[in-house]
Amino acid sequence: MSRTDGAAGSGRVPHPRTPVNVTSPRTVRKAVFASALGNATEWYDFGVYSYLAATIGALFYPEASAGGQLIATFTTFAAAFLIRPIGGLFFGPLGDRIGRKRVLATTMLMMSLGTAAIGVLPVYESVGIAAPVLLLLSRMVQGFSTGGEYGGATTFIGEYAPDRRRGFLGSWLEFGTVCGYVSGASVVTVLTFALTDDQLADWGWRIPFLLALPLGLVGLYIRMRLEDTPAFTTSEDTFAEGRRPGPLHQLKETFSGHLPAVALCVGLVLVFNVNNYTLTAYMPTYLTEELGFRSTHGLVITLAAMLAMLLLVTQMGRLSDRVGRRPVLMSGCVLTIVAAFPAFWLLQQGVAGAVAGALLLALVLVHFSGVVPSSLPALFPTKVRYGALAISFNISVSLFGGTTPLMAEALVQSTGSLYAPAFLLVVAGLIGAVAVWRLPESAGRPLPGARPSAVDRSEADRIAAGTP
Repeated sequence: MSRTDGAAGSGRVPHPRTPVNVTSPRTVRKAVFASALGNATEWYDFGVYSYLAATIGALFYPEASAGGQLIATFTTFAAAFLIRPIGGLFFGPLGDRIGRKRVLATTMLMMSLGTAAIGVLPVYESVGIAAPVLLLLSRMVQGFSTGGEYGGATTFIGEYAPDRRRGFLGSWLEFGTVCGYVSGASVVTVLTFALTDDQLADWGWRIPFLLALPLGLVGLYIRMRLEDTPAFTTSEDTFAEGRRPGPLHQLKETFSGHLPAVALCVGLVLVFNVNNYTLTAYMPTYLTEELGFRSTHGLVITLAAMLAMLLLVTQMGRLSDRVGRRPVLMSGCVLTIVAAFPAFWLLQQGVAGAVAGALLLALVLVHFSGVVPSSLPALFPTKVRYGALAISFNISVSLFGGTTPLMAEALVQSTGSLYAPAFLLVVAGLIGAVAVWRLPESAGRPLPGARPSAVDRSEADRIAAGTP
């Protein structure tokens, strides 16, 4: 008997004869929107921080050289990622114990507050060394909360989505990512055009960070109005009330027998995030500080690449529902290896070439953005999905994602080669290809430990009868 039988107004349609979860399309859309909005809030901050990297460096690290300011700014950026595994370790298992919804509401609120806090920080000129320390602490709050956000959001969408549409619906999470990044980048770009350099450095840089608070409150309201996922509420094997072990025992159970899946998750996230942060976090700085583009040109070029991704990311998710996750992901790994050096050659060929190079990097990235959100939840069973995914994801992101801008800039400065970031992409592509080669195909199949999920009762009947 499905636990979806009760809960009037839940949006879940009970199916009395078969153990198949059927969720109303309206509820699925609300779940997708709530998850995507949280990711948008997270990436709004990344867009703002990346586009204001030079300004933040000058305000919080004025005693360093121009190159040193960038290194310090990206070090602060990367430091927040180092605490993300701790956030994943805290929020992930908690989501497997008390449910996905309440944890995701908490991470949304913390993330918004951490971003808004940067907008009210004093700068180095006012309080000296305390300024970069406070900036680091604010980034730590963001990193801790974000540690529970992406793993929870992919779990939330994955557990709500019908099996045959999980790729398409999961890709909307990254649509939210791109929208958040584009929104943050657009706000900074508009301020850069509208304000003088002195106005931007004096007070204008604070505005984008402060805008994160109302965005987060809207997302919090929407998330609190949703019920928990059908897969979680109908599973008979969870860390639910009355069956909760101690934290250490739960952590041991989370990873017991799942280390191969953890390794695959780390490899997939590595290639995804090295591509991701090369384009989103490092590209504006690379174009302006290394290639000499005007700051507005660097901002607009990167923004154009992100807008192009909006047109393709959900189509990649839809494609993976038709042909499978592995073919799309493998083509992304191959393109990462093949296109890395041509893309960085194009970036050095003037404005038109830079636009083409950025678009090429965006085309590579969209293979992962459209498919990874539906691939990761399928690696782990319902009982441990949130915890195992959050911890594995954030270990990989902290080591290989958030450090990408720092490593790329350090390589450029140490080697003097403008092609140095391409080496990072090639290595990531090779590692990703190995992970995809070992990845089991999950398209159109139920999540491990969960009942099949259907679009409607008719499909549920067919699934129960074993007919196509």
